[in-house]
Amino acid sequence: MTRLRTAITPLALALVAGLHLMAPSPATAAAPAMAASPMAASPGTGPVFNLPNGTPAQQRAIRSDLLARVKAAAPRSTIKVALYHFWDAEVARALARAHTSAKRRVNVQVMLDESSVSAMPSSTSYAILRKALGTNRAKRSFVGLCPKGKSCLGDPGAGPSIAHNKFWLFSRTGRLRNVVVQTSSNLSSGSYTKFWNDAMVVSQARTYTAYSRYFDKLAAADWRAWRYTRPGAGPYTGYFFPRPGGGDTVTAILDNVTCRWKDALGSHRTSVRLAMFKLTRQRVADKLAALHRQGCAVDIVYAQTDSEDSTGSPGTWEALHAPGGPAVRCLHYDDDGDSRTSREVLHSKTLMISGRYAGARNNVVWTGSHNYSGPALTRNDEALLKIDDSAVHDAYVRHFHRVRGSALPGLADDTPSCKGVSPQPEH
Repeated sequence: MTRLRTAITPLALALVAGLHLMAPSPATAAAPAMAASPMAASPGTGPVFNLPNGTPAQQRAIRSDLLARVKAAAPRSTIKVALYHFWDAEVARALARAHTSAKRRVNVQVMLDESSVSAMPSSTSYAILRKALGTNRAKRSFVGLCPKGKSCLGDPGAGPSIAHNKFWLFSRTGRLRNVVVQTSSNLSSGSYTKFWNDAMVVSQARTYTAYSRYFDKLAAADWRAWRYTRPGAGPYTGYFFPRPGGGDTVTAILDNVTCRWKDALGSHRTSVRLAMFKLTRQRVADKLAALHRQGCAVDIVYAQTDSEDSTGSPGTWEALHAPGGPAVRCLHYDDDGDSRTSREVLHSKTLMISGRYAGARNNVVWTGSHNYSGPALTRNDEALLKIDDSAVHDAYVRHFHRVRGSALPGLADDTPSCKGVSPQPEH
């Protein structure tokens, strides 16, 4: 299990029990196992990565982290969960017990996409939550669904949309307060064993408050009053979607990149790395290709684009594969003999920039639920988190190299799956 954890900055690196850790000091990082008291032990903060091609423990690294935080939630604290698909009865029972236990009485609020129920009727997770929490969103605990075929905050007249968020909030868990877990992972067996996912854990009051306010707007589901927001707090910035009013958040980020520059130490080149499930937004693909032509080192691992094969006209696949374009590898393959399923798919949505960004030398990461697709920008409920921290960036880059090394079909990506001929759902 590749795992990075920190308690509070400053960050120091440690290696404990085979896990990459970030902690207040190299010797103080605790294992995620629970102690006798729920408050005695819980995970720290920082990145968490699963390995779908690893051991069962490595596959379930993100799930185990979340479950430990639920079990460590303090009495009468609050947990808020916004998730696309919740198909894990054990985690549902842990949330239910946190609320119903006479000694804990944790306030638990959960918002899900409607397909969390309709797409998997055999799952008992929603029923467990509904029985324990109820569905009245005016109360302190509830489970709610966005409208069928729609996000909670997208204009229903704009076309199909989904409640695609994947974040967890804990007001108090273990020794931490104001915890945000922004992840790319749903709760499902495929999320653990097939999909490469990541999670970023932050403990900071202003970031927690920004996410909590966004969750409350999701629960209120007043799409007419919704406005795209981008609150910043120290090294963290949240981007809360949908953004129906024009502009592209990702191309605006990439516009801040300077590819080559000189200083007293010599000449330098900015690196742009992208690990992306769905890359079908043409403006973003064109910008990434342009940055490479401008001298940036652009390295992309993806699971799905669109293409002339899939849409009838050249798309993002062609833009990225034009002569002189960036390094591009696909991680989306099927070797299990079941044509209905993919064996392994990159599911993260992570951008890493190292070099000159916004006029200064920096190492920055953006991660979350936001695919680089049209609906993710303008219609879906999505969240993206920026982390301005070199140690976090370096951890994500190490994981990127692992993903890149596992990418199949890799460079031989002229395949129907990689070109969007047999498109995956947004996930």
